[in-house]
This record gives sequence, structure tokens and C-alpha cells, in this order.
Amino acid sequence: MTSPEVLPVPLSAPLSAVPGDLPAYVYDLAALDAHAAAVRAALDGVELYYAVKANPDAELLRVLAPHVDGFEVASGGELAHVRALFPDTPVALGGPGKTDAELLADVTRLHVESPSELRRLLAPGPSRRRPADVLLRVNLDVPVEGASLAMGGGATPFGMDPDGVAECLDLLSPPGGHDGRGPDGHGPDGHGPDGHGPVRLRGIHAHLASGLDAARMLELAAAVLDYARGLGVTEVNLGGGMAVSYTDPVARFDWKTYGEGLAALRRPGEVLRIEPGRALTVYCGRYVTRVIDVKRVHGELFAVVAGGTHHIRTPATKGHDQPLAAWTSAGGPGGHGEPVTIVGQLCTPKDVLARRVPVRLEAGDVVEFAMAGAYAWNISHHDFLMHPEPAFHYR
Repeated sequence: MTSPEVLPVPLSAPLSAVPGDLPAYVYDLAALDAHAAAVRAALDGVELYYAVKANPDAELLRVLAPHVDGFEVASGGELAHVRALFPDTPVALGGPGKTDAELLADVTRLHVESPSELRRLLAPGPSRRRPADVLLRVNLDVPVEGASLAMGGGATPFGMDPDGVAECLDLLSPPGGHDGRGPDGHGPDGHGPDGHGPVRLRGIHAHLASGLDAARMLELAAAVLDYARGLGVTEVNLGGGMAVSYTDPVARFDWKTYGEGLAALRRPGEVLRIEPGRALTVYCGRYVTRVIDVKRVHGELFAVVAGGTHHIRTPATKGHDQPLAAWTSAGGPGGHGEPVTIVGQLCTPKDVLARRVPVRLEAGDVVEFAMAGAYAWNISHHDFLMHPEPAFHYR
């Protein structure tokens, strides 16, 4: 791992100066605003939704709202959270295993995961307040080599293979068949047996993989668009999955190349949408904590910090070393030292934040873990051992 004192993470001053006790999350809202604006500018003609699952923090959502066309949520809880903050902003609801209440939710787009979900949507039941505009989530048999997570490209619990999609199209067909398109040119409409519909097919959704660069993302986009055109639909949500490198914190996904590539792929009349999460917010957050103890066990050096993976589960989930910078208790940058493994306060050997980092640490020193703005606090097991929650600061 790169030495923390030379880690290319922009630092203007030690975050140990934040008010209150550590551990704490510190979010740079100005940096998030600038990054979101740059992403928006690179996506001319492409709709941008933010995947709320990456980080639902209300302050971050308020910064993102002017730059996005809507929010993507994956539960009724996320939907209620977003609606309370932005009652008029478009929302897409996705995710496997939807409840009946979620299927009947008043959303802009509903991502249907299976034929059985669609059957439940069409079945007799409570009337909805508005028609259901659906995208069928597809899982295409296309290569996703190099992905950090594969949601498609083979047998996974996400979306439908072409047979499942064909079954959904049959369910949506009026008596006598259909040509793949409804009266508005978007796709067939379906009505429940009690007439509470319609359920309107608007297009497809295809979040196939995460952790890919712009070139690979564009290859997947081309395959998805070819499939959509074969179905005769013109609205395509390509999902997220833009690459984020925890080993190179200054690297950024090539949004310019991606935006230009999507513009070249898009045909007149087609609506393209993406829904990044991690790639938008990960860089704006830091988890700041303090060294409690330094000890040697069987020749290995360990630094125990306040908090741990019950506050920032990212390194445990991804199996990596979280990028960091260190500050002495006097406020100066940490110096080079014997490799030390940084662990938290939990009673488990899996509570490891970074392994064998060549930095000198002493009790009272401050450690800042960068790239903590996504899939960090919100995915962590907060109640394990019932330690205090971290503070939250916004700059």
C-alpha cells in the first residue's frame, strides 16, 4: 500500500481540527458539488439519477439534487426518505424482492425484476394512484470480465434472462397479441383483472456489473441497446457501476469519454439513463479517528483506533486496505515507520481497516480514512458491541 504520508489524497489541513470527539465522518460538500457538476456536464443528452443506496445522507442528497434528473431507490424506506426531502423529484424504484406495497408505490419508474413481480403488479388488489410505468430489468448473457461485482452476465438473482423478459411481454400483451409496442410507442400496456391498471412498459433496465472503466461500460451499453432495439423499446436505463479505485484515490472514471460514447450510441428518440452511486459520492467523505493503543503481538505491530468496521464497513466488505493519511497528536503529518496494521475496537479479527501500513503511529495520533463517502456508514453493523456512533460534520 502507498505510504500514507505521500498518499495522493488532497489534504489542506488535518481534519483532527474538526469540532467534537472522534471518530467522525467529515463530508466536503463543496467538493461533491463540483464533482457532480462535472459529471452532469459530461452527460449531454443522458439522464442522470443518483443511486441512493450508495449514501442516503440528507445533506449529500441536497447537494446532488440540482445536478440529477432523479433518484434511484431500492426499498420503501429509501423511497420515503427521498420523498420527504424532495416530494416532486422523479424517483425510480428497483431491487429484488419487492413487497406488494413497494410494487404499488407512486414512483416515476418501477424496475420489474421477474415475471412473478409483474403478475403481482397485474393482480387484483388496491387501486394505485397513477399508472405503473415499468422497466423490465434484464440480465443478458454478455461478458463482464474485470468487474468488481457482477449483477448480470450469467446466473445471478438480479433481473431476467431473455426467456423471463419474453414471459413478461406475454403478460403485458392484449388479447390477440402485440407487436412489442404500445399505442404511445413505448411498449405494450397491461391491465389487471380488476381494471386498476394500466401497467405501461417503458423500456428496460440493465445494471450488469460494477467496477468497469469507460471503454468496457460502453461495450456493455452497446449490447444492451441492441437488445432493447430488438424488443422495440426506446427507454434504456444502463445502471451504474462506474469504476472507483481505492488503490489510486486520485483516479477518476472517464466521464467525458463515457458521455461522448453514449451520445454516439444513442439514436434519435431514444432515452438513455444512468444511475451511478459510489462514483458520485465516495470521494467527498472521510472517516476520522484517533489511535487508542499501539502494541506488538508475535512480532507484528498493531494500532487500535476508536471505532472500526462497525462505522466504516467498506474495507471488510471489499477486502481491501482503506486509503488513509495520518497526523500526529501535535497536528503534523505522520512520518514513515515500521509497517503497522490498523484495527478497530471490535472483538473480531475481521475488524481491520488497513494492513501493514508503513507509517509511524502513537496513541493520540489521528488517522483519516479517505474515500468514505459511499457504502461506508450506511452499510455498517452499527449496534455490534454498542459503541457510540461517530459524529458527522459537513464542510
